[in-house]
Amino acid sequence: MADSYISSTNTDALFVPAKAATVYAAHESSLFLGGQLIPVVNAPNGVLQVPELAAVSASTITSGITGDVSVTNPADTKNTISADLYAARSVVRDLGNIDPNEIGRTLGNAVSASFDADVAGIMGTLTGQEITSGDLDMAEVAAAVATIRGNGETGPLYGVISTNAYAALMNDIGGTAFAGGDLFQGQALRSGFFGTLMGVQCFVSSYLNDTNTGVTGSKMAIFGADAMRIGMQKNVDLEVARRAEAVGFDVVASLHAGVGLIDANRGVLIKDAA
Repeated sequence: MADSYISSTNTDALFVPAKAATVYAAHESSLFLGGQLIPVVNAPNGVLQVPELAAVSASTITSGITGDVSVTNPADTKNTISADLYAARSVVRDLGNIDPNEIGRTLGNAVSASFDADVAGIMGTLTGQEITSGDLDMAEVAAAVATIRGNGETGPLYGVISTNAYAALMNDIGGTAFAGGDLFQGQALRSGFFGTLMGVQCFVSSYLNDTNTGVTGSKMAIFGADAMRIGMQKNVDLEVARRAEAVGFDVVASLHAGVGLIDANRGVLIKDAA
């Protein structure tokens, strides 16, 4: 039997290419698993605790030192992120002219899509900023950036825009100079990137929608790296096990990860007025 066929005597023909395709497809189709927009922190036990430290004021000494500098301990807030299990399963019978790469790509896309949808749900908890009309324009993007900068965020900003709001924003820009580039790893990042606006690196995503965010009229999320965190217990993986009653194999792709909001003031969700 050729290696392109799957049988009980040739498990490697299933497992090796299917696992490679699963991991590759998951990371290529996800905006967030690579950690470039939202930092990824290892969480070996499935629970990540991220402290949020409040800002403090520094002392100013104008002449001489007559005593110790005053103590200003920042208040801390503990944020707990628990990893969820994302899994997709197929059963492959021994009979069959089945390409394991296709199985891997399908399962990998499934777990990354579920994860990206949950990330959009966390974006729905960012600071809400309403717009006065149904269409998104540059003035509203500028207002959101001003809000975030005014809250003290000085680092790089990222924006994720819904597919519905994308066309309106590009029409407002009125040019074709904003195109995807090779600055990012991962096909979703390269294909989704459409330019830097007001210092915000912007991406379009079908997952930023009312259903996933839980916020009616969701248009665009703009955030700094410290607004959210991803806790990673186990990255995308694939397991293959013999299933006698099916006369074939169980093929299961999985991801153990969670995402949580750390500081809502470091991000804005632009939405329609209620």
